[in-house]
Amino acid sequence: MAEPISVGVNLDAFSHAISGIQALRSSVSRVFESLKDGMKNRETLEGREKQFISEFQDTLQAVNRDLNELERLSGLVGRPSESHPLHNSGLLSLDPVQDKTPLYSQLLQAYKWSNKLQYHAGLASSLLNQQSLKRSANQMGASAKRRPKVQPSTLVLPPQYVDDVISRVGRMFPDMTIELFRPNGTSAVLLVTLGKVLKAIVVMRSLFIDRTVVRGFNENVYSEDGKLDIWTKSQYLVFQKVTDHATTALLHYQLPQMPDVVVRSFMTWLRSYIKLFQSSCQRCGRFLQEGLPPTWRDFRTLEAFHDT
Repeated sequence: MAEPISVGVNLDAFSHAISGIQALRSSVSRVFESLKDGMKNRETLEGREKQFISEFQDTLQAVNRDLNELERLSGLVGRPSESHPLHNSGLLSLDPVQDKTPLYSQLLQAYKWSNKLQYHAGLASSLLNQQSLKRSANQMGASAKRRPKVQPSTLVLPPQYVDDVISRVGRMFPDMTIELFRPNGTSAVLLVTLGKVLKAIVVMRSLFIDRTVVRGFNENVYSEDGKLDIWTKSQYLVFQKVTDHATTALLHYQLPQMPDVVVRSFMTWLRSYIKLFQSSCQRCGRFLQEGLPPTWRDFRTLEAFHDT
């Protein structure tokens, strides 16, 4: 069971502050009622003036007293400790039925675990890259003393740097057209057209590839509202298998310290499908097996194989 998230707010003081706001509103209302009534129902002019001034001073003192009390309570309430950039998802916290739909608290918890996972993954990658092939205890102890403090890698890269990497990759492969879109701010979505064979939609977070959907060259890649459709699978089995292999390639090409190398490696692997329907299997020598061409590409040699 997930631990409850501490919001950093004194709920007891918060409850008293709400009562203080109600008291302040009542005091201000009495001030305006006193001004509205004026000096009515008084016997003499002098008596009316004295009574009005006395009542008006009392109501103003009550407003001042309630305002000071509210300022004191506002200092005790505190501020929320969570400052995650969840953008419009923060509106979920306004749900009046929080006990039945705890979406916002669960989203904050998931965001915290995601940040921890990225931090520890960066540390683990840095440590593994620094390991020597020699496993003697003396060498490991000496290298551990000289090893600098590992700094966690960040996932936030300038959009200009991402655009430059994508443009350089596009110049590497003349038969591959790459169109870059930014539908939701800084996150990039690539529409890769490989000759007249296929179209691939590559969803990126900064310079890290999240998912890929591959469709046929003649298939529609846009939804009814004119945006790129990043969810619908291809209607052809061959491109569904290529999508599955592309997902496997995303897991294979992982180097958090050098994300630009990962993008170039993945695009190089994807470019090997330029002869999807012309290459024969390197194992059996056939062009078709169960009606399908060889859809698997070796990650190192880029040779074609049937996935079975």
